[in-house]
Amino acid sequence: MEFFHDVKVDWLGKKWYFLAFSMIFSVAGVISMAWHIHTIGSPVPLGVDFRGGTQVEVQFNQRPDLNQIRQAINDTGISDAEISTFGEAANNEVLIGLPEQTNESALDTGRQQIENALRAHYTSNFTVRSVQVVGPTVGHQLERQAALATLYSLLGMLVYLWFRFQLIYGVAAVVACFHDTLITVGAFALTNQEISLTVIAAILTLVGYSMNDTIVVFDRIRENLRMSRREPLPDLVNRSINQTLSRTVLTSGLTFLTVLSLFIFGGQVLKGFSFALVVGILIGTYSSIAVAAPMLVAYQEWRAGKGKNVSLPAAKRTRA
Repeated sequence: MEFFHDVKVDWLGKKWYFLAFSMIFSVAGVISMAWHIHTIGSPVPLGVDFRGGTQVEVQFNQRPDLNQIRQAINDTGISDAEISTFGEAANNEVLIGLPEQTNESALDTGRQQIENALRAHYTSNFTVRSVQVVGPTVGHQLERQAALATLYSLLGMLVYLWFRFQLIYGVAAVVACFHDTLITVGAFALTNQEISLTVIAAILTLVGYSMNDTIVVFDRIRENLRMSRREPLPDLVNRSINQTLSRTVLTSGLTFLTVLSLFIFGGQVLKGFSFALVVGILIGTYSSIAVAAPMLVAYQEWRAGKGKNVSLPAAKRTRA
């Protein structure tokens, strides 16, 4: 099934527009992350998984009054608690979080204090739906491991593509994935949303998704190189992208509709996870066309400028 037939879009002719788009969003994300580092000490707001603390999900029988809840908690000596509604309004759900604790033993005590404060000073009946307690030491370990997991995944893909194709293919694909990760994390910083372990899982998923999309384009480039060695590389790359455009629209479009539904209807618990997928799929699909493939052409033009005529490797002929 194909949506497009005989497409002749000059993608490389629009490379400066793509570069400007990427630079605007990348720089905006970096500036936002720098501002967060200055204000809160980390590039993006961190969830309780990383910063350590206590989060209690409470469901009330009646519509909750956040001011009364805050006053009830303040009356017990707990200050700076984060209180917010989440989910559908009809569910009457509230998320209560304590600030980061330096004492591991104070975390469970804080949970009990929240429950006691609500029972003693708040008139509406309630049910504690879930409690999440993470110590600061564990939180910092998880933060480090999440960063290493993302870095190792990029390095592993670079090595694979180095042996599977050529180093320049691996570098182009990894740069595109780094570009996707930077813009996705920057979107969290710009919208002031917390990053949790589920968001890291979404980002790692997007790294693989973007890489797969890029490899499809690279495979078509190698196939066309085998059949059209004399064709100018920019024309060949444009033709390869256009030939895979239907596949890209079908797979990325259907996946995007799925995660968009998850973002709209998934509720507060899945908000960060689905937001990362929505942004990442859009940027990952874009980078396969506008970042990874043009890097191959830029590399060849740079080599030609130095008087080195090194062509990209073509796909091997299959034996009949």
